[in-house]
Amino acid sequence: MTTTFGTLEPALSVRQVLTLERVLAGEPEVVAGAAQLDRPVRWVHVAEAPDVGVMLSGGEMVLTTGVLLAGDEEKQAEYIRSLHRAEAAAVVLGLGRAFPAPPDVMRRAAERCGLPMVVLHRPFPFAELTEEVQARLIRRKFAAVSLSESVRTALTGLITAGAPLQRLLDEVAQHSACPVVVTNLAHRVLATAGERPAVDDVLRDWERISRQAGGSEGDGWIRAELGGRGERWGQIVLCGHRGDTATGRLLADRAAEALVLHRMLGGNSAHTWEEQSAQSLLTDLVSGVVPARQLLPRARAAGLPVNRRTFVPLVVRDGDLAQLDRVLRMLGLSGLVAELADEATAILLSLARDQDAEALTAHFAGRLRTESGSTRTVVAAADPRIAWDDVPAGLREAQHVADAVADSSAALDLPAVVRLKDVHLRGLIRLLRDDPHVQSFAERELDGLLCSADDDLLSVLRTYLATGRNKSRTAQLHHVSRPALYRRLEAIQGRLGVDLDDFEQAASVHIALLAHDAQQG
Repeated sequence: MTTTFGTLEPALSVRQVLTLERVLAGEPEVVAGAAQLDRPVRWVHVAEAPDVGVMLSGGEMVLTTGVLLAGDEEKQAEYIRSLHRAEAAAVVLGLGRAFPAPPDVMRRAAERCGLPMVVLHRPFPFAELTEEVQARLIRRKFAAVSLSESVRTALTGLITAGAPLQRLLDEVAQHSACPVVVTNLAHRVLATAGERPAVDDVLRDWERISRQAGGSEGDGWIRAELGGRGERWGQIVLCGHRGDTATGRLLADRAAEALVLHRMLGGNSAHTWEEQSAQSLLTDLVSGVVPARQLLPRARAAGLPVNRRTFVPLVVRDGDLAQLDRVLRMLGLSGLVAELADEATAILLSLARDQDAEALTAHFAGRLRTESGSTRTVVAAADPRIAWDDVPAGLREAQHVADAVADSSAALDLPAVVRLKDVHLRGLIRLLRDDPHVQSFAERELDGLLCSADDDLLSVLRTYLATGRNKSRTAQLHHVSRPALYRRLEAIQGRLGVDLDDFEQAASVHIALLAHDAQQG
């Protein structure tokens, strides 16, 4: 369920005050400072004293008849200068007995200071103007408080319900009606929300526009700092907010508060926002649901070099995410690291075109083995890709190799970097495991064992075939005597109706078993 936050009424400007019906009845004329009419009016104040500036705090529209200024040009000029020093929004002079015409001294002083000066040619009750403007300003202040509390309540509710970071950003994006981007201090994008085409437009040249346009709120780019305990660690940016600036600022500030709280509470996730960003990108690449070309802006904004690069897709089974990232940093390699499903960790290396991709991959795998302290650590790799559009297929190939390695690593002596050519028949079977013909073949060949409750026989058969039908090795691995193994092999052959000494029949059973294990995996 989505909460509608609404928007604030636009802040009243000098120009808007002059269009009010009650003001128009006084026949207003702007005699100075016409270029500054968009100044916001914070309050309306009636003042006749020459030193009125000491009573102001900035943003006031000052109304006066000038009765205490008539006949003294120095007081008139100082009156204007005093308003300027106090940062008043404008001065409105009612013409009458004190000043039947706009005083030149005040007009010239106001023009020099850039202070809007308005004269009213018809008598006008100042009380009516102050009443209407103050009422509008009070309504707006109340609306701001109400909006602030609505936003805070909605976002805090999502956090307490265990919502992920993306859900919070989606909520903010829906009500700000513009792309929302979260970055670290290096301007690398950690998360985004909003309509996908609009987000892609923002990310396409993110490095440049985030630094140039990101500092100005005049064009709808509104940012709020993320941090706590005296330390900044990121920012949230509303990109191209089209509503009132005050509304955008309020939304950004409330969103920043929520994101800081979400991060402090851990966001119900073991991963940092950087890790979640890489995981989202690599998962989308592997799935192929989103075309690779559409993911290119996200990759670039996440800090991955993509121009004239060689991409090396890797997958490591049971890898430690922090350790993998640490090894990349030690070797000075650019890449994204993220956990995928089934305890697999994907790594997308981005190398310069003149670098030796195979040598660097081997160096990475070797260092990883050293760091993990295990010779069983295996890196599954696809062939390097030059074109970004080929990266998804490369990641799927590496994942396929890793899946095949998961079944074979206990029985085969694999190199540190395993490629498609290294997994042989097992890799092919993995690739075809969802084919109905392969599934039917496996069920038919193994039916005599699969319908039995004796899992030990299936385990013995698996070891026997994996060791190249080595009876001594099989007996040793299962801790049984040779005669006991012979009896089990005879039972297996009897149930399957095959002769395992016949190469073709043994090969058929082996392929069926590989297909069965691949389907179970």
